[in-house]
Amino acid sequence: MKSIEEYVTTIPDFPEKGIMFRDVTTVIKDPDGYQMAVEEMQKKLEGEEFDVIVAPESRGYFFASPIACNLHKPLIPIRKKGKLPRETVSASYDLEYGQEEIEMHKDDLVPGQKVVIIDDLIATGGTVEAMIGLVESLGGIVVDNVFLMELMGLNARDRLSDYKVQSVIQYPGK
Repeated sequence: MKSIEEYVTTIPDFPEKGIMFRDVTTVIKDPDGYQMAVEEMQKKLEGEEFDVIVAPESRGYFFASPIACNLHKPLIPIRKKGKLPRETVSASYDLEYGQEEIEMHKDDLVPGQKVVIIDDLIATGGTVEAMIGLVESLGGIVVDNVFLMELMGLNARDRLSDYKVQSVIQYPGK
């Protein structure tokens, strides 16, 4: 049986020289790899008490959706600005080449709800930090952040030192 790392394809020098791009699509296109990824991420939540799962579009949905179904938990989407139809709250964060803005429905969380954030990858932690800000602005309590992959060389854990961060695969460098 293959390890979960063997399902991830690494593309050197993409999108620019010196970057090792970790392609999650090769995990989800293989039923065994996809199932293994979901199971390993879900194991990270064993014993964790929480009410809802929050995930960003689009790759976060790949993993959060089956985990939410398996654990019988609501799934709350975070989307890019302008994609949600009801009243929203938003947060901006910096990207390498600009800024991004994300939103969630204002009425999706009840103050005091315990939240788990699930995504495919944590790199610098900027996206996660913005998601945490959205959750907390609505009175939610982030109890865990679970990722399939983590780029350790970008030090996201330092940025998120007040929060629990777990990943299935850790890569050195960026």
